[in-house]
Amino acid sequence: MNEQLRDGDIETVDNRGQWVNRVIGKPELSESFSSREEAVEAGRALAEQLGTKHVVSDAEPTGAITDEDPAAT
Repeated sequence: MNEQLRDGDIETVDNRGQWVNRVIGKPELSESFSSREEAVEAGRALAEQLGTKHVVSDAEPTGAITDEDPAAT
């Protein structure tokens, strides 16, 4: 990531198939979402409420399967 984030800024990131809004310096405000769209919308709203910056960091595709089929095990 090239942008410098400061305390209170929100970064929306993919964490193994789940989208997370990380609040820099305030982990208690961080939240997880099942979809990118939900996380981006919530991150944008929280940044507006806090008066901080919101960035979305798209993960590079790894080719790894993150959501394994439980029936296959």
